[in-house]
Amino acid sequence: MPIKIGLIGKTNTGKTTFFNSATLQSAEVSTYPFTTKAPNIGIGNTVTLCVHREFKVDDNPKNSACVNGWRFIPTELIDLPGLIKGAWAGKGLGNQFLSVAAQSDALLHIVDASGGVDAEGRITEPGEGDPLADLGDIEEELVMWYLKLIESNRLRISRLMKSGTELPTALVEVLRGMGVKDFHVKMTLSETNLKAENFENWPEDEMKRFAWVLRDISKPTLIVANKMDLPTASENFKRIRDEYSDMIVVPSSAEAELTLRRAEQKGLIKYVPGEERFQILDQRALTDRQKWALSYIRKAVLGEYMRTGVQFAINIAVFKLLRMNTVYPVYDPQKLSDKHGNVLPDVYLMPSGSNVLDLAKEVHSELAKGLIYAIDVRSNLRLPADYTIKDRDVLSIVSTSRKKS
Repeated sequence: MPIKIGLIGKTNTGKTTFFNSATLQSAEVSTYPFTTKAPNIGIGNTVTLCVHREFKVDDNPKNSACVNGWRFIPTELIDLPGLIKGAWAGKGLGNQFLSVAAQSDALLHIVDASGGVDAEGRITEPGEGDPLADLGDIEEELVMWYLKLIESNRLRISRLMKSGTELPTALVEVLRGMGVKDFHVKMTLSETNLKAENFENWPEDEMKRFAWVLRDISKPTLIVANKMDLPTASENFKRIRDEYSDMIVVPSSAEAELTLRRAEQKGLIKYVPGEERFQILDQRALTDRQKWALSYIRKAVLGEYMRTGVQFAINIAVFKLLRMNTVYPVYDPQKLSDKHGNVLPDVYLMPSGSNVLDLAKEVHSELAKGLIYAIDVRSNLRLPADYTIKDRDVLSIVSTSRKKS
């Protein structure tokens, strides 16, 4: 299953433009609130350096793509309906948001860093809106959802505990729809120093503090400071970083990325998403407007921030927030190929701490059932089932099912 990343934020912050630039879809973009009435779902990519150059071979990717030495691993993006203050209580399209947000492994909180969105999500002049207030409003909405679910199920949780169920398990019962797991709750209890046995007596402020920490742990999030090419964005970007010093903040121009991706699609430029430069293939094929747009992007975006930030934000979410490692399973450890001779055909994103058995399960259930060991292609060492996978491992799995990957 591909990793799922949800795009959250107020309306008109550029979420859908970010989505379109990452997936090359054409979801509707408009200036009026709630253009996105239902979630848009598409496939973008997580990009990492491929191992084929290290082994000095030409690869034949199957579950991914390799471009100029970079592996593009399919990653699902979900453009969620924009939120406004009070969404947790049903205002706007809040209820639609909740069910979809729960499916996301990580969230990208997209904010208009230029301050070009007012409190109600309407387009205004850059500098008139307050991106810090926008960020605070949406973060509060998420926490209020957690708090509402806990509070409304307080009696049920207490009954479960009286029947012998531990608090983490009881909370998971009512928060499973938000993607909350047992270890999320245990980590939150540890971080907040709240005693599980005193749950019934937690005061309101402690309950809300618990909800804040649980939200952070169960839905890791980074901030995408979008529209960085517009006036006042640079100043607001510094304010955002100072105020949210405990979060990763990525400067971005989704509009610039979409322009580059579309131009590359049309064969006008050579551009690999995430790279710091692009090459115009034929100046004569460009209109004056296209020349101006590309010149502006080169100066105001790439010249200032080195990249558009779209691909960078996705990569950071996968490798930093979710702590994923890449691993390349192969059938033949000498040829680095599958049964059909495809070299380095697949790459998997595995959570930090995953072992050989976890990888075998991901590749094929039968492979896991008969797992004996794995071979590290680099060292030719036999690795046990509980060997902890490292980033960029190339492994051949040996199983009694007579299947290797």
